[in-house]
Amino acid sequence: MPDRAYVLINVLPGQTVNVLRALSEIKEIKTLDPCWGKPDIFAVAEVPDQDTLTSLVLTKIHSIEGVAQTDTHLVYRLKT
Repeated sequence: MPDRAYVLINVLPGQTVNVLRALSEIKEIKTLDPCWGKPDIFAVAEVPDQDTLTSLVLTKIHSIEGVAQTDTHLVYRLKT
């Protein structure tokens, strides 16, 4: 079962469309929701492991022109 994470993305003014376009080309990102306020974009990512998540955020997302900041939340599974 893949790991799931919410990546909250703040974007520089006027760059939202360009950032959304670039994010939509990343296969690990399953949903993108642009929003009013902060953060500007909520992304849901599914990755096989935390190392892949680290690479996704630090290498792929942070390298997109217009991305100002990210805040990543890894989803955990509760055992009942």
